[in-house]
Amino acid sequence: MRHHALQVAARVLEQWLNADLSDQGQAHRGCPCGQRARYAGRRRKRFETVLGTLTLERAYYHCARCGHGFCPRDQALGLAEGSLSPGVLHMVAQVGALVSFQEGSELLAALAGVRLDAKHVERAAEALGAQIADDEQHRIEPPPAAVDLPKTLYLGMDGTGIPMRPSELLDRPGKQADGSAKTREAKLCAVWSAERHDDQGRAVRDPDSISYSAAIESAAIHDTDDDYPAFAQRVVREAQRRGFERAKRPVILGDGALWIWNLAGEHFPQAIQIVDRFHAKQHVSDAAKAIWGPDSELGREWAAERHAQLDDGQLGAIVEALRVHAPTEPEARRCIGYICRNRRRMRYPDFHRRGLCTSSGVLEAGCKVVVATRLKRAGMHWTLRGANAILALRCAKLSHRLEAFWQNRQNRAA
Repeated sequence: MRHHALQVAARVLEQWLNADLSDQGQAHRGCPCGQRARYAGRRRKRFETVLGTLTLERAYYHCARCGHGFCPRDQALGLAEGSLSPGVLHMVAQVGALVSFQEGSELLAALAGVRLDAKHVERAAEALGAQIADDEQHRIEPPPAAVDLPKTLYLGMDGTGIPMRPSELLDRPGKQADGSAKTREAKLCAVWSAERHDDQGRAVRDPDSISYSAAIESAAIHDTDDDYPAFAQRVVREAQRRGFERAKRPVILGDGALWIWNLAGEHFPQAIQIVDRFHAKQHVSDAAKAIWGPDSELGREWAAERHAQLDDGQLGAIVEALRVHAPTEPEARRCIGYICRNRRRMRYPDFHRRGLCTSSGVLEAGCKVVVATRLKRAGMHWTLRGANAILALRCAKLSHRLEAFWQNRQNRAA
């Protein structure tokens, strides 16, 4: 019944629009190039709308100067960028951000009666994602000064691999046995607040407080570069959107990777830096396995004692315990270096007393929610352009910015 009603509505709308010839009332119209375009007859085109397929006849104008042609009615109806209506594009943005293109095609057909094959969904979703990625670089709207920010804002950075098509991996070193790569790293930035605390005094993320920005981009800084690396610029933009530097206590959480702290020190020198406690304990556990063997009960007991010292802030005791084994075990030496480099970032008792979060679990979950759930499913292999477009689309959706983008897009079209 619903499908039949939509078909009837589509035919009525199609007939009404095709009977209206007001769009050809002028012999000439202004062309974007600044010249005058001449009326050149009517053109037919099929469009997919929320009512169904419409075949419309529209006045077509052609500019002899630039060779550009256009249909004024397409612009008026929001159809100038392709064959999908704004309503259908909105649906494609939603499914493209959340599920595979094939699943999106099936959902559109089952729930809305809109029939687009998976390739059409892919092209439209990636085009929208590319627009969002461009908008993200040029549209930055910090919170108004009158808005009260949380006392503490956290900013975290991490990376995770995305499976890529072979053409995107040529001559790239990787972790395969032959030195080749199967993935490229997507870097993720997240900002959130955690004003609440559990019954043990640990900070708990505030609901709906997290926003994401991600892309396959470099964070490496080279002396010959004229500007900061692309991912550093992305992090700064996200921090500006959230008012990170205006918070009374800006905090940066990371896993200890050198690039994170280089970026933090360069752009947010006033922020408190904290190494994720789980990663710190993992380094100690790796040393224990190297020293005592992967299945040694003695090694597990040794690691548990070191973990307790880490929680108590006894970093010197951990280093002394590692130095016993440092002459013969490289992993012990690496762990010592890790602790010494990050000593000021591992003051966990002090951080706990101040009510600060010391776990980057929010960020770990973000890598799964933002990247893995959508882009690391069985059989998926991405182009760089496609991966970055869907990352932008998904971040906009999960950060509750998709509707704002859509509204801005419609305003520009009008």
